[in-house]
Amino acid sequence: MSDRVFNIPASGYLDALRRNGVDYFVTVPDWVQLGLHVRVEQGVEGLNLVRCCNEDQAVCVSAGLRIAGARPVTVVQNQGLYACVNTIRAVGLDAAMPIVFLVGQFGREFSNFGHDPSQSARNTVKLLEPVLNALGVKFWRLEDENDLPRIDEAFAYADKESRPAVLIVGSPTGWN
Repeated sequence: MSDRVFNIPASGYLDALRRNGVDYFVTVPDWVQLGLHVRVEQGVEGLNLVRCCNEDQAVCVSAGLRIAGARPVTVVQNQGLYACVNTIRAVGLDAAMPIVFLVGQFGREFSNFGHDPSQSARNTVKLLEPVLNALGVKFWRLEDENDLPRIDEAFAYADKESRPAVLIVGSPTGWN
């Protein structure tokens, strides 16, 4: 049995977001990232919280913020990403907006942590990466603290390529 801890603390995410100059946290809250949401709702200096009604709105708000010179991160769950595929296509891909997403893998089984999500018994989990591949959206998995540098990679990629980038949050966010 592995001693690997499948959890990234909220503080680790916040450090990575600060390092990447993120100034807006645009979200339709999700359960998987609840620890991070609670920290942001308590107030984080230099990070503005923008709550959206749905994921289409979150993508459009993030695009508008990018156009205005801000640096948002768009925080949703997998089911919400499915709901806004056309908006990601239109705004992220066709309009070439470098939107970076944190996408919680809602529904992932504890037994699937550390394994390929395609082996999940739940469609909401196993279809996320194939959908992103079909869209041509690059993604990175975030499973434990060793994966935090992938956040830097995603922001660098989105900026360089002027395309969306998705960071898949594979397990519930830690509370510290």
